[in-house]
Amino acid sequence: MRKILAATVAASVGLLIGAGTIPAAAAAKGSHDGGYTPPPIDWGTCASAGLQARGAQCGFLVVPLDYAKPGGTKIKVAVSRIKHKSSDAQYQGVMITNPGGPGGSGLTLSVLGEYVPNGAGDYFDWIGFDPRGVGSSVPALSCDPNYFGYNRPYYVPVNRQLEKTWLAKAKGYAKACDRAGGALLDHVKTTDTVADVDSLRKALGQKQINYYGFSYGTYLGQVYATLHPDKVRKAVFDGVVNPDRVWYDANLDQDIQFDKNMDVYFAWVAKYDSVYHLGTTTKSVKAKYYATLQQLRRTPAAGKIGPDEWNDIFVSAGYYVFGWEEIAKAFAAWVNDKNADPLLALYAEPGAAGSDNNYAMYLATQCSDVKWPQNWSKWKRDNWKIYAKYPFITWNNAWYNAPCLNWGAKPGKPVHINGKKAPSILLISETKDAATPFDGALRVRQLFPKSVLIEGVGGTTHAGSLNGVACTDNIIADYLASGSLPARVHGNRSDVKCDPVPQPDPTAPAAKAVASASDGSSRAAVRPSGALTLR
Repeated sequence: MRKILAATVAASVGLLIGAGTIPAAAAAKGSHDGGYTPPPIDWGTCASAGLQARGAQCGFLVVPLDYAKPGGTKIKVAVSRIKHKSSDAQYQGVMITNPGGPGGSGLTLSVLGEYVPNGAGDYFDWIGFDPRGVGSSVPALSCDPNYFGYNRPYYVPVNRQLEKTWLAKAKGYAKACDRAGGALLDHVKTTDTVADVDSLRKALGQKQINYYGFSYGTYLGQVYATLHPDKVRKAVFDGVVNPDRVWYDANLDQDIQFDKNMDVYFAWVAKYDSVYHLGTTTKSVKAKYYATLQQLRRTPAAGKIGPDEWNDIFVSAGYYVFGWEEIAKAFAAWVNDKNADPLLALYAEPGAAGSDNNYAMYLATQCSDVKWPQNWSKWKRDNWKIYAKYPFITWNNAWYNAPCLNWGAKPGKPVHINGKKAPSILLISETKDAATPFDGALRVRQLFPKSVLIEGVGGTTHAGSLNGVACTDNIIADYLASGSLPARVHGNRSDVKCDPVPQPDPTAPAAKAVASASDGSSRAAVRPSGALTLR
């Protein structure tokens, strides 16, 4: 579950609990680390200026490529650390973070502690890391940096030739990854990264970890807490993955909610017609979006922005409210003035650093975590059925994941998530989260009986905690500081209802200043590109 632009920061025949899953005890045995003890991390100066300014330390965690062969080939996981600011007497251990993806770079996420209110982040050493195969870790996977180049075939396979072209294109990417990845592709499942997290715990000299995961990072946390419940002290899961739906069905779930969220966005654009001049009703703005998409099939904007790029640009508006104004400005600039410059600015130049690594590692993990349907007719039938009512992202999402049809690595079986032995965990989700629909948060609340769920009522933002919503952020701070959580209520529902991350107001006096700010004043601004979304 990925985000194409403003973040890339992915995903499914659904495997229900008990159907094709590994019982927790068996999984723990199957993913045994062979008694591997990592060497100490050799801490040094970070390459990132932002990390340097915060006094962070960086280094590499050395781990086996294959934990079944702990004496064999080693790889390196890039790690950063910002040490606690509290007294040693108040110190509460390490807080390992994960931004999502899979495939998201989390090396700079060690800065997250400074966004926790009331100084509650000061009690921890905050740890960021690039999962195996990602970013600054060695090796890092890249398959075809030009795969998302301009003028791609139209996403919607309205004729047999388009369908064949996309199938061949997706197969070609899978083959390119097979050539580039080699043995690495067989060892980048979620369980491999879980083993790395436990090696990180050992290297840091900790009996337990605290954990803060976003999006796919919540699934990583679920698996870790299932396999190592005694090693978890506190955990926050924001943007909660439904473990029953990994990963094919998860994408189909996304397609429905993304379409609904775009209606919310189009309604917001209509509300501010005085600013954008794109229509005064949801229906009229939506019609303009789709009419423009069809026009771009015939004549791409600036010869580069065709229907696929157009759709990609708008996807982030379904993920969260961050960036709504910039997308609306680009929408208006093209429709009203035929100015393509804002569109070109929003659609990152193909081949940008890290973008193919994000995508390659997203696929490498999700395509091998579980066996995907190998019968194209099923994909075709399922996606056309959803597209008929929810067209916005359906075929975009299908082709994004289509390399899983021909992935070279042998697929595994997902861990049977069981949180009965886990400590209290804080879950966070907005009602209309599209990347990880709200039903997933309710399911994980069932699976972790000591968990408490905060609901951002009516919100469309995915993984948006620590962005200034006092109700949510203060509960996080209290939990991290003292371990206290609100009472758990009866029934299959959220335990606490908070406001969502607010929609922007482009007419507010400070709107222009905020839109142009680049000082990283919000937590969203420090998210690594491609880090949070699961698609």
